[in-house]
Amino acid sequence: MGIEDLYSPKQLEVLRTAVRENWRFLIGHGAKRAGKTAVNNDIFLMELRRVRKLADQQTPKVETPMYILAGYSSKSLQNNVLQELSNKYGFDFKFDKHNSFELFGVKVVQTFTGTIGGLGAIRGMTAWGAYVNEASLANQEVFEEIKDRCSGPGARIIGDTNPDNPQHWLKKDYIDNTDPKARIVSVHFRMDDNIFLSKEYIADQKAGTPSGMFYDRSIEGLWVSGEGAIYKDFDEKQTLINKDDVPDIKEYYAGVDWGYEHKGSVLVFGDDYFGNTYLLEEHTAQYEEIDYWVDIAKGIVDRYGDINFWCDGARPEHVARFINEDITAMYADKAVLSGIEAVARLIKLHHFYVVRQTVKSDDSCYLEEVYNYAWDKKTGKPIKLMDDVMDAKRYAIYSQHQDYNEIESGGGI
Repeated sequence: MGIEDLYSPKQLEVLRTAVRENWRFLIGHGAKRAGKTAVNNDIFLMELRRVRKLADQQTPKVETPMYILAGYSSKSLQNNVLQELSNKYGFDFKFDKHNSFELFGVKVVQTFTGTIGGLGAIRGMTAWGAYVNEASLANQEVFEEIKDRCSGPGARIIGDTNPDNPQHWLKKDYIDNTDPKARIVSVHFRMDDNIFLSKEYIADQKAGTPSGMFYDRSIEGLWVSGEGAIYKDFDEKQTLINKDDVPDIKEYYAGVDWGYEHKGSVLVFGDDYFGNTYLLEEHTAQYEEIDYWVDIAKGIVDRYGDINFWCDGARPEHVARFINEDITAMYADKAVLSGIEAVARLIKLHHFYVVRQTVKSDDSCYLEEVYNYAWDKKTGKPIKLMDDVMDAKRYAIYSQHQDYNEIESGGGI
């Protein structure tokens, strides 16, 4: 078996770069499932062996050089790096009380880049290199600290990332930096570069990825902003169904976007036994107090039972009121892009339907909003206009289909 049987041509390009070129940063960026992290995991092992060799050459010899392994969270590092290496090479990592471990005679110090708290694990240390997984998700201050800590002889930094907004600091300051003195090498991946994925899988991913920004980022690996309508695949003719055509429902749930000056909205959804989601009821109103929404929620409970109400965490007093009224109110996961992608994917795959009688009523704002819900090209986020129903929809669908124990309040828009 030759090396060409183990790595794709794109991965071999990265490996050759890692071995032959004089670089300070090596960043693989692009599509999901394209092979970026897999090859970087192997380069990480190569770098540890190189660091051990460099440490042995110092006078006096450095007994325990340190190396930074960074990721968005403990869970992401475990899933993306450590477990993958264990599965591939049989490593049995032995962690100390600080979550560090030793490999090839190098102490690997883990730090988590999702919050500013990641500074604590590495502040003051001298690192001989770093591996930053999911680099675009890193807090910029933590990333810069990682860079500054890498001051050991010959220290180098490897990283991988999926695309984000083209104005992202990682793209502007590092990936697009062509100054030879910076010694930054970046390699772009497309999903088609991963020759080890089946053609069927790639075809399914292309067919099921929402059009526009999500397709360009996830499949082509491009750093693009959204433009125009967010739910480009929404087709009223295919999506609207009569109430009598709704099949047996497996579970019901609701999404809540609080409002007063702007409209508030409570939406009721149902999932059938075949992976389809139905918008069954919409309650949207302006200038209404919490008593009004409590009455709406109680009416929904009377019709559908004790269902989850996924609520905007911006008004915790309203959530508390629901709970005090024996309404099962839960804080929604307000992740904007992930939530929109989850909804858009259902629409693209024709797994999302809307009861015609609900959205054709005079009080409904759904159709007006879904056609006007648009990207802000400068920020890469939705424009905060005519988005109340869209927010309630995102809160409900994205939160309901996750592990309830991982849902936290706050954040998002």
